[in-house]
Amino acid sequence: MNILVTGGAGYIGSHACLRLKEKGHRVLVYDNLIYGHAKSALGWEVIEGDLADREKLRQIFAANDFDAVMHFAAYAYVGESVEDPKKYFGNNLVNAINLLNVMLEHNVKKLIFSSTCATYGEPLSELIDESHRQAPINPYGESKLFFEKVINRYSEAYGLKAISLRYFNAAGADPEGRIGESHDPETHLIPLVLKAAKGERESVSIFGDDYDTPDGTCIRDYIHVFDLAEAHLLALDKLDQIKGSRFYNLGNGTGFSVKEVISCAEKVTGVRVKVNIAGRREGDPARLVAGARLARQELGWWPEYGSLEKIIESAWNWEVKKRF
Repeated sequence: MNILVTGGAGYIGSHACLRLKEKGHRVLVYDNLIYGHAKSALGWEVIEGDLADREKLRQIFAANDFDAVMHFAAYAYVGESVEDPKKYFGNNLVNAINLLNVMLEHNVKKLIFSSTCATYGEPLSELIDESHRQAPINPYGESKLFFEKVINRYSEAYGLKAISLRYFNAAGADPEGRIGESHDPETHLIPLVLKAAKGERESVSIFGDDYDTPDGTCIRDYIHVFDLAEAHLLALDKLDQIKGSRFYNLGNGTGFSVKEVISCAEKVTGVRVKVNIAGRREGDPARLVAGARLARQELGWWPEYGSLEKIIESAWNWEVKKRF
């Protein structure tokens, strides 16, 4: 298949591109490179551009016979979304609708959307499955939820086939060390701990140790980025079997606290990391753990890299030899 991957120079998008390429698909990346890296492209073309530029999108669609679109392009800093919601609704919603409209103009009606567990908000149960209410507590989650709603309406009105994949915490790197996580600024826990272990940071901050959890720190479900990428390939196949839109959680179904992640990283690296306790960040739920049975039942998706130690080992392998 011929796939347009928006945001394909970013962390998760680039890993999806790698798996698409390995499966024999043709990949074209469209990315504004604000946070993405052109060096993450391993044998596929990257066109620099923004989703706000509808005319450039039209030119790209006119020059290529796309079978489907994988849409990763989004701003994804929760704290920043609270401080600057205009930026998030403008890019994650308005610009994404530009993409949908250009897709329809060129009769491309298959979409895989990179969504998030942040659409759920504060959990009402130990495991969050797809039946959980969606009540996001930050503009980032709201921007993703609003676009999910737009997708549903476009599916009903225009025959769009779409699958939204609601990630929990993406982590890890390509097991062969070809690509990995490289954000600026970096806000994700695992790479921050590994940078401290590597000597690039003096310490790691824990944002709140007074949550209602066993050790007082936030609990998250960490899912290996290659397992996420594999889910996108399965979802791409699933589009031929459905009408309308579907949505699936992607997570391991196991939660680890911030302190447990730091301890595991110290075990993997053999380095003791200095830790500072800071105040809570606005918009952070205490616990987010996936109920992902639906993806297993309907997509046939089973995470290969299920253990936290395996995830951190792959991230550490990338961190010590990263090329961008």
